[in-house]
Amino acid sequence: MRILLAQINPIIGDLEGNTKQILDSIQNGREQKADVILFPEMALSGYPPEDFLLMPHFLEAVLKKLDVIIKASKNITVIVGLPRQNKNRSEKTLFNSAAVISDCKLLGFQDKVLLPTYDIFDERRYFEPGAEMKLWDICGKKVAITICEDLWQHSGFVLSTFYRRDPVLELKQLKPNLLLNLSSSPYSMHKFNNRLQVCLKTSATLKCPVLLCNQVGGNDSLIFDGYSLYVTPEGLVHCCKGFIEDKYIADLNKKSTTIRVIQHVLEDLYKALVMGLKDYFNKLGFKKACLGLSGGIDSALVACIASEALGSENVLAINMPSRFSAPESARDAKQLCDTIGIQYKEISIESSFQSYLDLLRPHFQDVKADVTEENLQARIRGMILMAFSNKFGYIVLSTGNKSELAVGYSTLYGDMVGGVGVINDLTKQQVYALSNWINRDKEIIPLNTIKRAPTAELRLNQKDSDSLPDYEVLDNVVCSYIEEHLSPQQIAEKFKYDLQLVDDLIKRIHQNEYKRRQAPPGLRVTEKAFSIGRRFPIVQRWT
Repeated sequence: MRILLAQINPIIGDLEGNTKQILDSIQNGREQKADVILFPEMALSGYPPEDFLLMPHFLEAVLKKLDVIIKASKNITVIVGLPRQNKNRSEKTLFNSAAVISDCKLLGFQDKVLLPTYDIFDERRYFEPGAEMKLWDICGKKVAITICEDLWQHSGFVLSTFYRRDPVLELKQLKPNLLLNLSSSPYSMHKFNNRLQVCLKTSATLKCPVLLCNQVGGNDSLIFDGYSLYVTPEGLVHCCKGFIEDKYIADLNKKSTTIRVIQHVLEDLYKALVMGLKDYFNKLGFKKACLGLSGGIDSALVACIASEALGSENVLAINMPSRFSAPESARDAKQLCDTIGIQYKEISIESSFQSYLDLLRPHFQDVKADVTEENLQARIRGMILMAFSNKFGYIVLSTGNKSELAVGYSTLYGDMVGGVGVINDLTKQQVYALSNWINRDKEIIPLNTIKRAPTAELRLNQKDSDSLPDYEVLDNVVCSYIEEHLSPQQIAEKFKYDLQLVDDLIKRIHQNEYKRRQAPPGLRVTEKAFSIGRRFPIVQRWT
């Protein structure tokens, strides 16, 4: 049996475009003499379709496109993911399904059994779990078909209390010759190794090969890395490419040999951000981006990512100095733009800032200058960026990082403006690590930008350390609390930090929920991002 893994990049709701990708892959499989073509989870609708699923005419359109795919399946077997209505019940319940099609006939559906409702997932809002695990007779083999999460319970990566069933153990009783898995498994750092372990454990339990076809591409905040897999009980046989569309023929008629894949975490992280930004623009029809380039590390990293994702000719960087800006800031910003080839403008905000000070002086007299005057500068810069957006069609890139967003070290309607947050899910230390990775062969980001103490330059001789603890301390608290859900006491004990310091930082995290709700959507690269998957009320009290 020859199986084509069709690792495609669908667009949510684009039934016409997704169907064309599926039909093109079927033709490609036919040319390569494939017996079976395996697509990702919900390849027809795109994943996750969210409240498209509440629209009856959308579901009807899905079925019409399924008919087109069925008619295109002459002399080949196609397994494609889609949402469908459960027509066997009076109420209109839905399944997350795999359609099994062979030689222009719909053989039936395999429905997803385990429906994740945690972090970024909300499948039980829409679907009911499949009732039955069964085997399919395909090319004389007993084939099991599962969908994404159905494998993860068995390998211990999902809390056993989430589900009462283990589909892999149910299949073990049926003794399949082969397992096929349709996946839309989103990227996060180190996720590949977990996904590989899931497949290896499943293959060892069932004593048969496992083929997993994973979606690739960016959808809103989510990034899907691809890396579709072919494993046997002996180990990994093949891994598809990451962060691009890829197709691979798994020939089960040939003796397989195992390989070893070494993941490069920083390289994958960079590719994820580039692809996520590229798809955000391409799928929405946007072409050009602008950003405020301060000469600091965060905006420098965003400029590099944008240049690669969108093309240097489509990126405009604007440096907006004030009376508090050091000459080296503009120098470093210009140097970076010259190196990566993006457009550069310098627009002083000094006269605008002074106008605001003059306007407000009668109302602010006898009140000492404070963060109000600092934030005026950030908001003037935000207005300039949005003016360029309106006038020339640029989408503004927000350059704030996760550490700053966590504790509110950012200005509403200032540096938080934008259409997408490129590094919203990177801590400050990760920003430095990725910037150094970019400079691994030659200086791209100016060394002075990397070595210089971080500063917002909103007052004389300001440094981030005036308002924040050392970034290593802040990042340890943020990651431990946000991603690992450790208590303040546990964090203090783990890192030998003062408990009052930890409590104060966590209080700031909760107090600034209202700011994050107004931040642009950000690209998710960790297991717990602010932009999607983490749900806390705005009105709350942390004690």
